[in-house]
Amino acid sequence: MNTSPFFIKPTPLQVVMLKVAAALLPGIIALTWAFGVGVLVQIALALLTALLAEAACLKLRNYPIKPFILDGSAAVTALLLALSMPPLAPWWVVVLASLIAICLAKHLYGGLGQNPFNPAMVGFAVMIVSFPAQMSRWAAPLALDMPHLDSITQVITIFSGAVPAAFDAMASATPLDTIKTGLKAHQDLADVMGAPLFGNLAGVGSEWAAAGFLLGGLYLLRAKLIPWQIPVGFLGAFMLTASVFYGIDPANYSPPWFHLFSGAAILGAFFIVSDPVTAPTTPRGRLIFAALAGLLTYMIRMFGAYPDGVAFAVLIMNIATPFIDQYTQPPVFGRKAKT
Repeated sequence: MNTSPFFIKPTPLQVVMLKVAAALLPGIIALTWAFGVGVLVQIALALLTALLAEAACLKLRNYPIKPFILDGSAAVTALLLALSMPPLAPWWVVVLASLIAICLAKHLYGGLGQNPFNPAMVGFAVMIVSFPAQMSRWAAPLALDMPHLDSITQVITIFSGAVPAAFDAMASATPLDTIKTGLKAHQDLADVMGAPLFGNLAGVGSEWAAAGFLLGGLYLLRAKLIPWQIPVGFLGAFMLTASVFYGIDPANYSPPWFHLFSGAAILGAFFIVSDPVTAPTTPRGRLIFAALAGLLTYMIRMFGAYPDGVAFAVLIMNIATPFIDQYTQPPVFGRKAKT
């Protein structure tokens, strides 16, 4: 009986993408619980737009539509993009972002496996640079004791583009944005973080979403669907940098656990930075790539113009991927060394 299989059948792309989508479910459920049905509306809009754009691009390129639509890559891109968007962003924002992600960031470079930049992050970055006001439409977490937009009003707000008269009383900046704004106004960090918006570790509701993405990310690691060097390198450098600044000046820099459970840090570490197409292929290269992305994310958060830096950090490091791959290749045995 042969008990030593020397050939391992690769996992089909469709199965991988299905497992990635399943790993996102705990975070999606937590986000919906925290911010309402707007999260699901954004996901539906992104999925529909991405699949239609994928089919149109394949048709224009004379590629068969069914196999590429069913591989799940466009759907996962749409999910990651939608989860990065504010739940109350106007419908056209997520539609335009999805079109940019699929048509420009993916198919313009040749389609799946050819794109040098993460498509979801390209779509997000273009939107936040072009439409900062629309990209700040976050409703207050439902757990807070204050007025909230009900589900029907959230849907109407997304599709009509009209902001309810009482929206300002029901809106809320993200925890990262609240801290950055407060520190710029020379407020004490302890006073800023004492606001009802903040929970035990980070923002009310958003910390549970981060925990959900962490659970899904650990599943991806256990299933060996992502290399361990990516999340370890990203979160290690990210937390180390946050710890150093917090240790030097805790009055002006948030604690590292706050940064870990805020924004897209955990989502980025396990689901975005780990994109196998746009990340290096060597183990050492992945560790360097992820660590530099984690460092850049913190620096952009604290010293940049935007409250979160995952998207920009990933895109910057995507530029460096070929360089990192070139200089982190393992030694080739059996060849005579050059003298």
